[in-house]
Amino acid sequence: MPLLTQTFKHRWSIIFMVSLLSLTPATALSAVSGADIYKEVLESTNIYKDEKLQAYIERLGNEIVAQSEMAGETFIFTLLDSPDLNAFATRDNYIYVNRGLLNYVSNEAQLVSVLAHEVGHITRNHVRGQEGQATGAQILSTIAAVLSNSSEVYEAGMAYANSLIRGHGRRNELEADEAGAEYMAKLGYDPNEMLGMLSIMKDYESLTKQRAKSKGASKQTYHGIFSTHPRNDSRLRTVVSKANAFKSEITRDNGAANYRALTDGLVWGENFLAKEQKLQRFSDMRLRVRLDFPPDWIQDKPASGLLASATAPDKKADMSMQVIARTAQSPEEYLYNYLKVSQLKNGTAIAPARLKGFTGILPGQEGDPDTRIAVIYYKLNAYLLSGTVEEPTSFNDIDKSFIASINTFRPISSREIAGQKPQTVRYVKATAATTFEALAKTLKLSSADVEDLRIINGYYPSGEPAAGEWIKIFKR
Repeated sequence: MPLLTQTFKHRWSIIFMVSLLSLTPATALSAVSGADIYKEVLESTNIYKDEKLQAYIERLGNEIVAQSEMAGETFIFTLLDSPDLNAFATRDNYIYVNRGLLNYVSNEAQLVSVLAHEVGHITRNHVRGQEGQATGAQILSTIAAVLSNSSEVYEAGMAYANSLIRGHGRRNELEADEAGAEYMAKLGYDPNEMLGMLSIMKDYESLTKQRAKSKGASKQTYHGIFSTHPRNDSRLRTVVSKANAFKSEITRDNGAANYRALTDGLVWGENFLAKEQKLQRFSDMRLRVRLDFPPDWIQDKPASGLLASATAPDKKADMSMQVIARTAQSPEEYLYNYLKVSQLKNGTAIAPARLKGFTGILPGQEGDPDTRIAVIYYKLNAYLLSGTVEEPTSFNDIDKSFIASINTFRPISSREIAGQKPQTVRYVKATAATTFEALAKTLKLSSADVEDLRIINGYYPSGEPAAGEWIKIFKR
């Protein structure tokens, strides 16, 4: 079993990091390929589900590769559903872009500068052998942090990665910048957009450090992209200036309008809708109720008159739920007097999520298996649940699952529904009255939200947008 598979199947990430740090970097990476890393990345971070954006990144990336020394080779570009401002390259020509980075990019040329930089790391052979140690360590530690939700693991991994790049990280970054600026110029983009992207990242880095300091914590800010450059790096400016010698006869604008159209509505921060949902969970946002069927059960297309249904993996048991208008009677009276259900065995009152309900066992007739019956009141409706089995002898064992499932019935609150809707970035035109203070009042933003808005609009720590300027706002 490959090293990555062994370690990431192990959820004790602190132990994993200790074992990783005890290995030499070359040993830790020699057993893994770009495809191995890709598999592990996708096990911890979803792909962002936007086909147009994914195709856009692939197109730009392939245009860059076509201008490089590796023209004709296959590169794999992947848009990850991560809120972090980052992009990185790994061995075997894999390049990853976080969805969060796109929130900070202002135009197509800036995105190209990031992609070209990462392609440069690969074409300049920075992600193989000894020169690729920091990249591998950073990726492994980041995934470990995601799996463990441990900031300590992340900090340890970043510190390790940073210690590795001190020897040649500055040289590698400058070489990647040099390659990236050259590819940009050949494509007709202005290489100076690379400096604009650096400025945004440094603003983000400053804010991140400031927030960490206010909480009494240290924060590693290694992002991979332009990571070793100070804000006004004369070396980078020299590299950008030299790239103009490769300038194409065809000049492209910065692509702001196209970028704006493709990223309007991009998720900001945590993407709640992308979080893994329980396969056995049924939710109805209209009725605002949910129920978890037994684990591993498969939800079916419900028959006419049913709200939901599910079947056991062996197809020898099933459970269903239907919704009917309730009456003023108690749940027990409702079953017997309104629905005319026969007398139940072991009938008892229940209160899932503090709702009124009643459940019991409907005896089978002439050797047929018993059926678990339950009714739960919520608002003006009665939710009738029933669980059946194929073999009478299996009822008692499966009935435990029926009861557990019935007790998961819950209303879905407005607060919970709101929490499932991710915040997005939308574009609007500023007016003469638009200020960040006014936006904060109108959009009910916190001071932290305003700081983020300033950064993604290029006005951190001060300044106001001009009338007619396209700006980004947050919207839920």
